[in-house]
Amino acid sequence: MAFTLPALPYAPEALEPHIDAATMQIHHGKHHQAYVDNLNKAIAGTEHENKSLEQLVASAGAISPAVRNNGGGHWNHSFFWESLTPSADGQPTGPLMEAITSTFGSFDALKEKMNQAGTTRFGSGWAWLTSNNGKLEVSSTPNQDNPLMDVAEVKGTPLLGIDVWEHAYYLKYQNKRPDYLAAFWNVVNWNKVSERFSAAQ
Repeated sequence: MAFTLPALPYAPEALEPHIDAATMQIHHGKHHQAYVDNLNKAIAGTEHENKSLEQLVASAGAISPAVRNNGGGHWNHSFFWESLTPSADGQPTGPLMEAITSTFGSFDALKEKMNQAGTTRFGSGWAWLTSNNGKLEVSSTPNQDNPLMDVAEVKGTPLLGIDVWEHAYYLKYQNKRPDYLAAFWNVVNWNKVSERFSAAQ
């Protein structure tokens, strides 16, 4: 079964002024769509044709670069859109906040660690907050890799991912990736991240 582009859970302009409408339209409608289209082409007629996206991502090291890159791109972006909301409430609460404070010392310390992971990722990639056997970790991956992949240096269940490819921020922030990372925290869907954390326990 061919993969399809999921709809955005909000209007493209809903994350303004932190993430602009033009970036959202191009990021979702052009970049994410291209990952879906190229993934479908890469698996057509192969033994991977009827596998789930999760199965493809899990075996990334054993499949072609086209399936790894485009499968990762489709999974990462589908996850990313759900991680954002126009009605963000600033910071997590409950068990997730307790785990963040216990692990990193404070919520601000987590943000600083993730911003550093995103800023220092050379070229294109992602910064991640993951749960690994109940333990929170921050890491980054190159290109469209993610912590679910067998090739990931730091494996775990993704709770939050920040896209630091230039196409995620260049129209508004140009080369100022740290400014984009600072703005990102204004639109995080902490309810969704908390749901993922609970499910991972």
